[in-house]
Amino acid sequence: MTYFEENVMFMRAFLICAVISLLSQSALADSYSLTGENTKIKFVGTKKDGSHTGGFKKLTGKATAKSSDPETLSLNVVIDVDSMHTDADKLTAHLKSPDFFEVKRYPEAKFESTDVKLTKNGHVVSGNLTLHGQTKKLSFPADITIDPAGLKLVAKFKIDRNNWGISYGKGMINDEVAMNIEVTAKK
Repeated sequence: MTYFEENVMFMRAFLICAVISLLSQSALADSYSLTGENTKIKFVGTKKDGSHTGGFKKLTGKATAKSSDPETLSLNVVIDVDSMHTDADKLTAHLKSPDFFEVKRYPEAKFESTDVKLTKNGHVVSGNLTLHGQTKKLSFPADITIDPAGLKLVAKFKIDRNNWGISYGKGMINDEVAMNIEVTAKK
């Protein structure tokens, strides 16, 4: 066997091992479908004289994790922005208008995680949030449990709506919006 033939055989063996390794790693990951039924995304907007609550009824997505290790969690969620609801129909219509979310122009919001890290205060999920046509990095604390019953994630944090170009009512409406996320997905 020539030197060239030995190298070709070695490369083939290496590639076969690499493919088998990748396939077995992905086979070890548990997958969870995310829907509006098992994933609740709620928000609270505030102003000088009060607050309003709301959320999104429809979303699709997928979460994957290896075993019960939250640091292997990967999230990919697409939110139907037109499914937004609030505690006042008139407000819901206004939030969907060009003053805020511009639902006709930007019908979807997306979150794709890049990593999950354990800190002394719990887990921090980091990723990219695309909202109102702009993609920005976002990190938030979360309580994450993965066990035979499924995936549970609870997160409470604030975002500055101006970061995504939603600035209507500056000075009358507070910039920070409180977010509450709860995922209870089964395999």
